[in-house]
Amino acid sequence: MKVIEELYPNWRNQRIHESSPSPGGASGVLNRECKNYIGSQYFMNEPFGKTFNDFRNEDLEHQTFDDASFDIVVTQDVFEHIYHPKPAFREISRTLAPGGSHIFTVPLINHHMPTEVWATQNSDGSPNFLKEPEWHENPVSKSGSPVTMHWGMDIGEFIERETGDKTEILYQYRPESGIMGEFCEVLVTRKVGVSVA
Repeated sequence: MKVIEELYPNWRNQRIHESSPSPGGASGVLNRECKNYIGSQYFMNEPFGKTFNDFRNEDLEHQTFDDASFDIVVTQDVFEHIYHPKPAFREISRTLAPGGSHIFTVPLINHHMPTEVWATQNSDGSPNFLKEPEWHENPVSKSGSPVTMHWGMDIGEFIERETGDKTEILYQYRPESGIMGEFCEVLVTRKVGVSVA
């Protein structure tokens, strides 16, 4: 939330899409205070682009939003669970207005190694783990979310190859706010162009 406030002091009036928001924390603040906020979740067996359980149902890899729909897209610890990150990053770029930002967190597990694919998807939708199986909690599924990627510091190069957009990694070591230890990076990918907002 600190990064959003610093980069977009007028965030309450921005058009924001957050994929897979949590019930509280930054997601709760955005939902309560941003008048143009849309939270989406992924419900595989429900129609995409429609509301289900108070969320818009969206597949990050094939979104139903129009081009340039948002000034900010937020994802918190989502991209380690996506089987096909290339189309997902391209779709986020497509839905951002020129000069907009994808502000996100993702565990950069491979600090000293290239990004690794951790799981592929079987034809029935289940994960095919290439390494030791890993699962994280999922707010809309009791079975959890499989870890599909171990991202490295080359993530910015990956995104730029797919979208042409540049990514900055901001280290958020803030002991006064209880932000310490590993995985305290926030990434900001800026859509090519100049904002008209």
